[in-house]
Amino acid sequence: MFPAENLRDWHGQKVIDPQGDKIGELEGVYVDTATDEPAFATVRVGMVGRHRLAFVPLDGATVSPDAVRVRYDKKQAGDAPSIDTNGELAANDEPSVFAHYGLPYDAVSGVRRLARR
Repeated sequence: MFPAENLRDWHGQKVIDPQGDKIGELEGVYVDTATDEPAFATVRVGMVGRHRLAFVPLDGATVSPDAVRVRYDKKQAGDAPSIDTNGELAANDEPSVFAHYGLPYDAVSGVRRLARR
């Protein structure tokens, strides 16, 4: 699993896909509330003046000194559910983030699955 000890050190690192293409820059990390393990990164994507934060899963991701490599390609990440650069993920939007990547969403009634760290 992706180590969680230095979350602050990841901010601003470039996020790349399996082919080495840059997706964007890591802005935040959301942890799974059941395990407290990193689950998704928010990645700054878009053009100048039109940036947004796209959600990209961290399962299988690796960290190098200059990048975080994720298992998902740039196109899929770019098409992912996103929030404004000042926004927050609404509880009712969580299932669509998981569904975009074909990941199971097992929520307990009234309990959020993701929390920003």
